[in-house]
Amino acid sequence: MRIDILPHHDPMTPPEQARVGLLALATDLCSEADLRRMLPDTVGLYSNRVRHENPMSLEALRRVADDLPRCGRDLLPGLELDVVVYGCTSGTIALGEAETLALIARSRPCRFQSTPVTASLAALAHLGARRVSILTPYLADVNRALGDYYATRDLEVLNVSGLNMSDDYAMTALHPDTLVEAGVAAMDDDADALFISCTALRASQAVERLEALLGRPVVTSNQAIAWHVLQLTGQAPGASAPGRLFHTPAQGSAHD
Repeated sequence: MRIDILPHHDPMTPPEQARVGLLALATDLCSEADLRRMLPDTVGLYSNRVRHENPMSLEALRRVADDLPRCGRDLLPGLELDVVVYGCTSGTIALGEAETLALIARSRPCRFQSTPVTASLAALAHLGARRVSILTPYLADVNRALGDYYATRDLEVLNVSGLNMSDDYAMTALHPDTLVEAGVAAMDDDADALFISCTALRASQAVERLEALLGRPVVTSNQAIAWHVLQLTGQAPGASAPGRLFHTPAQGSAHD
């Protein structure tokens, strides 16, 4: 048997212009598909899973820090990534935003780090929103922690409305129509924008209907991540990017 080595002249250029790593919860059914739907073909999305089990609680989310370094190290080792995102909004609140960003940087070197909290704050600032209503699927203690943190970031949080859930799978099972109804109920008359928190929700599919009903911008966790990735990497949004966020010139100074 002859074993041949054939010459090739492929310059071996990557098929994408930016590479993004997603560190998703083991119980997350939504964020990977949601982000791929919103990101253009020029952005490659690659994910790994961090240990987590239902029910969701602040205590359980804090334990994620024990496995996050392993999750980051095992995500395409040796390959350069432009952005690495920890894909959990409430998890970022539980660990602390600054602590989460630092943990990502130590675990998986890359050009930029992000979280749904980081991305949504930047998105709300981009839209010029200062007074916000927040809709979540979470329990009351998680909502309190979330609202308290956002209120420290140059935002007036008018209300946090929650669906009192603790199961990621059940959160993803919520139909976008349900989120439209909940979003209308949660929106305060004086709010500049509505933020729908949680990467497990299919909320990006409700954005454009909600914006039409409310007459104001709507930001969701996954939508904000996709937008922030494009901002950080200089890529243009694709045709399927939903909502005013992707098509509005900056109205304010982005949060750090």
